[in-house]
Amino acid sequence: MSRRVDGPFWLKWNFDVRLKTICILALALLVAGCGGRKTEELLGSAVMSTPVTEISGNHSIFIATTRKKSDDPNKVFDGERSATLNYARVNVTVPGIHQTGQIERRSRGKSNDPAKYFMASEVVGYDAQPKFSAALNADIAARGGRVMVFVHGYNTGFDDAVYRLTQIVHDSGYPGTPVLFSWASGAKTTDYVYDKESASAARDQLEVTLRMLQQSGARRIDIVAHSLGTWVTMETLRQLAITGDRDLGGKLGDVVLASPDIDVDVFKSQMRRYGKPDKPFILLLSDDDRALRLSGLIAGSRPRVGDYKDAADLAAYGVTVVDLSKVKGTDSFNHTKFADNPELVKMIGQRLREDDGFASDQTVTDRISALGQ
Repeated sequence: MSRRVDGPFWLKWNFDVRLKTICILALALLVAGCGGRKTEELLGSAVMSTPVTEISGNHSIFIATTRKKSDDPNKVFDGERSATLNYARVNVTVPGIHQTGQIERRSRGKSNDPAKYFMASEVVGYDAQPKFSAALNADIAARGGRVMVFVHGYNTGFDDAVYRLTQIVHDSGYPGTPVLFSWASGAKTTDYVYDKESASAARDQLEVTLRMLQQSGARRIDIVAHSLGTWVTMETLRQLAITGDRDLGGKLGDVVLASPDIDVDVFKSQMRRYGKPDKPFILLLSDDDRALRLSGLIAGSRPRVGDYKDAADLAAYGVTVVDLSKVKGTDSFNHTKFADNPELVKMIGQRLREDDGFASDQTVTDRISALGQ
């Protein structure tokens, strides 16, 4: 009578499954993600009256989102998916006490004081794309034809995304029109799989948004994407390349990919299909990014682009690799250095302004690289 001896194999398989489960739980419980906080209301009670001298900035953020409108009007949009794009504009004030790289957020129970906190002072919804385009085009014309599209990452609530883009625009001194493309993140650390699928569902709508901007009066469209948002961005750029219009009729400017949560082989495949960009993409990575390290473990111990160590390998695909491993970040997982490091966010802003007479793009890129060294 024969006997199967499969105990060691079974034990190894069971150990591997348990290890992966532990990694998933670690990601869910420990990683602050790209937003780093539980979704809260964007609008609250009446905002306190504050002297203009105690406000350091007032920014209009245009929104194109695949999120559903929230049943709570103060949240505006939630983490559920919408089959069609929704549009809005949010006005946000930045407090006079603001420190570069920070987002001063009101805690629960605190007053809505614009002198102390980032505050959304107004939200305007648009029930049709033509109405949104008309308002957007007027702002673009008033700001010299420049547009920056920001695509956020995993675990990001709508309020977090709005305030992050406001902080980037304010701290970088970006002079153009800010457009937030907000895909339907569940804004929970346990929603990593849901977020990846939401990101996949948003690819076509990001293309629609970029096409809309192409048809506007914009002369240049810059893209800044973070973490899982870089995957949405690269997939959309790949789609544009397939249509034969990869640079939006010559309007595509800088593409900044910060801490990309993309499998390295997938990224290489995307770049091969896109082809070498006329203007190299800027790739910001850091080998101390703990969030991406956990993401890679979940993905079968495969490296992510954002913490990949072979920069020369990636540079061959037409990207400028900037290693931020030595740059100090303020979050415990070193995942948001592109926005929370004061010097870096200012340099990125200067790079985005380079064709307006501030400095050559290569000079600024060299300075960003030097900051990492």
